[in-house]
Amino acid sequence: MSKIIAIVNQKGGVGKTTTAINLATALAAVDKKTLLIDLDPQGNASTGFGITLENREFTSYDVIIDNVSVAGAAVPTLVPNLDIVTSTVDLSGAELELVAIPGRESVLKNKIKEAKAKYEYILIDCPPSLGLLTLNALVAADSVLIPMQCEFFALEGLSHLLQTLDLVKANLNPDLSISGIVLTMYDRRNRLTEQVERDVRDYMGDKVYETVIPRSVRMSEAPSHGKPALIYDFRSPGSQAYILLAKEILNKRRIRIEQPEWRKAV
Repeated sequence: MSKIIAIVNQKGGVGKTTTAINLATALAAVDKKTLLIDLDPQGNASTGFGITLENREFTSYDVIIDNVSVAGAAVPTLVPNLDIVTSTVDLSGAELELVAIPGRESVLKNKIKEAKAKYEYILIDCPPSLGLLTLNALVAADSVLIPMQCEFFALEGLSHLLQTLDLVKANLNPDLSISGIVLTMYDRRNRLTEQVERDVRDYMGDKVYETVIPRSVRMSEAPSHGKPALIYDFRSPGSQAYILLAKEILNKRRIRIEQPEWRKAV
């Protein structure tokens, strides 16, 4: 069965889109048929695969607002086994247009149903906000992956996000779970980084992935070349970290261990 993962954090600049691009690439590299849905009006995930605005004929806006299927909007990337539904700034208007649509929080869920038979993994790169677009992703998803920068205000932002996930789980998607929290922009030379890591692991326990994503110049350079970091520089520490993260996700899915509900760990 297809696994749908929403990559979410209401804070910008935490490595959310970088995680979406490179995790999708890593999954595709191990022969997992993968779809990435760019649900951010900035369209950075689309740019990160070198897809120009001229080549974004049908986008996530068309899927959500117009009668375009996910299959009709998905286009292949330079990575074998990996397709993407692109995004443009037009998507920013979808927040207002969704308000008038009946069942507005479930539009994406209904559209994704048809694609589940084709893809083993569907990743949704959410905008850095908790509006209707992100809500659609949370209702459609099986689980949530939270990229979290190792900085002072990280736990405060995490607490706010968990409250939102509680509400979605209680009212709209009772099967929603946390896939995991991945620590990004990790710098072992910084004492604050180590302190934040200890706090998050104490707070969320085994919901925090063992793999951390280090700060990497090569990771920052890759989008300007229209390539995932795994293709731009496979041997860079950041690329290798995303390969390990994909391995963790795959291993967690294979091993089914009875655990208490994720929110009880907090």
